Amino acid sequence: MPPITFRLARASDLSAILTLLADDAIAQARTGYTEEVSPSVRAAFDDISADPNNELIVGEQEGHVVATLQLTYIPGLSRGGMRRALVEAVRVRSDLRGQRIGEALMVDAMERSRARGCGLMQLTTDKLRHEAQRFYARLGFVASHEGMKRPL
Repeated sequence: MPPITFRLARASDLSAILTLLADDAIAQARTGYTEEVSPSVRAAFDDISADPNNELIVGEQEGHVVATLQLTYIPGLSRGGMRRALVEAVRVRSDLRGQRIGEALMVDAMERSRARGCGLMQLTTDKLRHEAQRFYARLGFVASHEGMKRPL
């Protein structure tokens, strides 16, 4: 397998990132997933890029974006002021799954988080994503909390 490098996303990566995010039956059932780089998607990218506590990471293989995640560094008062890393929107191109690209992406995210002083990494995954739950458990994540969401 050709090597994969991980880096901060660039605006020119947006179309490929949106394709990764939409390449999923659960995501397709939700509203708001499109492969179009709309003004609101571009504005969200600009906000993420400008925020020092947010990083949009891509995995690149032979010049193609094949993986992505968003990493947010959260300062907090609990646990003695410990910073946390929140991982969201983890995707690997569907034809490349099972090749440990997701594991390498998560290891890169953990290294970035440690370098930023985080003592904990947290994430949520849809209850229907059984393979993802097994993947995160294999990486040492524990289902210690019950997440909840509410539309605003």
